Amino acid sequence: MLNMGYGLLAETQAAASPNLGLLQGVFQAIVLGLVQGITEFLPISSTAHLLVFTRLFNWELLGAKYFVDAIQFGSVVAVVLYFWSDIRQILQGGWAAFQRKQWEREEWKLLVGIAIGTLPALIGGLLYKKVLPENVQALLEGAGAIGIMSIVMALLLGLAEKVGKRKRGFDSLEIRDGILVGLGQMVALIPGASRSGSTLTTALFLGLQRETAARFSFLLGIPTLAIATLYEAREAFHHPEVLVALIVGIISAFIFSYLSIAWLMRFLQRQNTWVFVWYRLAFGTMLLVALVNGAMR
Repeated sequence: MLNMGYGLLAETQAAASPNLGLLQGVFQAIVLGLVQGITEFLPISSTAHLLVFTRLFNWELLGAKYFVDAIQFGSVVAVVLYFWSDIRQILQGGWAAFQRKQWEREEWKLLVGIAIGTLPALIGGLLYKKVLPENVQALLEGAGAIGIMSIVMALLLGLAEKVGKRKRGFDSLEIRDGILVGLGQMVALIPGASRSGSTLTTALFLGLQRETAARFSFLLGIPTLAIATLYEAREAFHHPEVLVALIVGIISAFIFSYLSIAWLMRFLQRQNTWVFVWYRLAFGTMLLVALVNGAMR
């Protein structure tokens, strides 16, 4: 079943009989929120893990695209709360710079960089949904493509870890960094690439320190994640049978997203990203082996 993408499965799964028991639904929602929360901000791809996870356990009702998109709202709230002081400083400083025409002010450059850097992913996401044929989307969202993409991104992250200078701090960020990291974010439209992974990799190639790269990656990703979540999760309002599970899933995603962000920010202050490189290589290889052996289709 893994060769079928979320997009092609959505209609079938949405029509599934709402025979999921309350306790079973709550349990599945907690687990999916945990998977979403942990994998959204680590550079390992939440889409890939949710897709594989729901197909392996055949969680069709809560594995529908509208549900897993909707619980991402918990991740949005978590990242906004964690970086609220940064967000407030950027907005206030950016507005003050605009009023005084201080175009070299750090907050103004960050604000413009994030705004411009958000556009490529939003435009690319729209084109992905509207232009690519469904059979191509299904191919990109299949187990084989996810496995290959996971390996490719692991190699790129490893290369960035090797060649990145890691000398630039947060105060050195320029508008061009937002544009380039935003272009890197477009790669995450392909399942298995990882939004945080693609932006973190791009930021490391640009010479940013690991902690700065992660921080900027999260800040730049907030508008894209928020807009995409609200747009893709509209269908959830048409499924009152999963309302309780949806609320539980959002809360679970919020808790584990916040913990994941806090852990990663502390981790990158002391450690490199090689643990994620090796994990992604193992994950991608496992998917390809399972595909070859017929364990996944």
